[in-house]
Amino acid sequence: LKCSSPHTLAQTPAVGGHPTAMPDRQHPNILVTGTPGVGKTTFCEAVAEATTRVRHLEVSKLVKEKKLYKEWDDEMACSIFDEDMLCDELESCMEEGGCVIDFHSSGFLPEHWFDLIVVLRAETAVLYDRLERRHYPEAKIKQNVEAEIFQMCLDEAREAFGESDVQIWEVQHDSQEQLEEAVQRVRQFVENFKPA
Repeated sequence: LKCSSPHTLAQTPAVGGHPTAMPDRQHPNILVTGTPGVGKTTFCEAVAEATTRVRHLEVSKLVKEKKLYKEWDDEMACSIFDEDMLCDELESCMEEGGCVIDFHSSGFLPEHWFDLIVVLRAETAVLYDRLERRHYPEAKIKQNVEAEIFQMCLDEAREAFGESDVQIWEVQHDSQEQLEEAVQRVRQFVENFKPA
C-alpha cells in the first residue's frame, strides 16, 4: 500500500493515550461498511471516480496482499484478520485524509480517523443472489444473509461511532439507481468538507 499526499499533518496531542482528531486533514476519510455482498467495493470505486479528493482502499484485498492475518478459517474460506496489524498498516493513510475504505468490520477502527460512516444495506434476496454469483459456500451465504437480517454491521457501526461527531448514514444498495444517488450524496459531502 502506497500512501502519498502533498498534505502535511500537524501533530495532534494525545488525550488519555489516544490521539485526538486530525484537524489539518484537507479531505475527509470515509468508511463504507456492510455485510459481504452489499456492494462496498463497487460503491467505493464509484465514489473515487466521482471526485478526485478521495482514493479507494479495499481493506479485504490489503489484508490478503500484506498477510495482515494470523489465522485462516477453512470452513468459511476466509482469513481472520489481525486488528492491530491492520490498524498499523492503515494509520499513515488515514492521517493524510482523502481515503474511502471498505470493510465489513468497523468496531476496532479509531473514530478520529473518520468523518463519515456509510453502512450499505441490501434486501436479502438481492444479497443472496450476489453471494451465490461469487460461488460462496451455502453456509457462508446463510451466515451473511442472517448478518444482514439482524443488521449486525449497522449495529456495530452505531456502537463504535454513535457517540462521536462522525455522521453515520444507512444507505440501501439494491439497484444501480440507488447506487448513483448515494454516490452523488457522498460526493457532495466530500466536496463540501471543511477541515476542523
